[in-house]
Amino acid sequence: MGRKIHPLGFRLGVSQKHYSYRFAQKRDYPKFLGRDREIRNFVEKYIQRHVKNVSSYGGIGHIEIHRKTDLIQIDIHTGFPDLLIEEQSLGISQMKSDLGDMLGLESRNLRVTLISVIQPYGEPKILAEHVALQLRSRVPFRRTMKKTIELAGRTSGKGIKIQIAGRLNGSEMARVEWAREGRVPLQTIKANISYCYHPAQTIHGVLGIKTWIFRDTH
Repeated sequence: MGRKIHPLGFRLGVSQKHYSYRFAQKRDYPKFLGRDREIRNFVEKYIQRHVKNVSSYGGIGHIEIHRKTDLIQIDIHTGFPDLLIEEQSLGISQMKSDLGDMLGLESRNLRVTLISVIQPYGEPKILAEHVALQLRSRVPFRRTMKKTIELAGRTSGKGIKIQIAGRLNGSEMARVEWAREGRVPLQTIKANISYCYHPAQTIHGVLGIKTWIFRDTH
């Protein structure tokens, strides 16, 4: 039997919180869900285009969207917000302006803030982006997983697991390889597990990267 339960959806409401907050009718749920996905895709692609020094940029941990009566607040949790501001000539204001044009909102009805992540390499999405960058640079996948686990080991997490699937190192046969350090109890619903899936486009095809981080419970 396959184990296909999503680690975050499995724990939603127990140890995992929502990243979108709004009050709306049930019939409006699909519309707002699709709009939130568009906002997150726009922010991620905008940052990828405008941040020049991608190798030292911490990436985006997650994006929270708060919808109020006449205001949409977008909180971008990023590893190094100072680098993001320095690399852009107009700062975050240009992204806010372009985002307002896409949503059809005025500037006073949209608020965008950058929130610094205390431990960037304790976020699974930032780690997955780091792994994808190394794989696109043709770094061997075993060395990449080892170095990434070392980066994550400096945080306060109890365990980490990294899995890479696809044509690893350009081999003809696709396979799945993984590495783990510490405890990652995926079967326990109360375990504070952070998870991310991130694809990496390489010259040999697409590689799927999955990261799990078991955090300390407070």
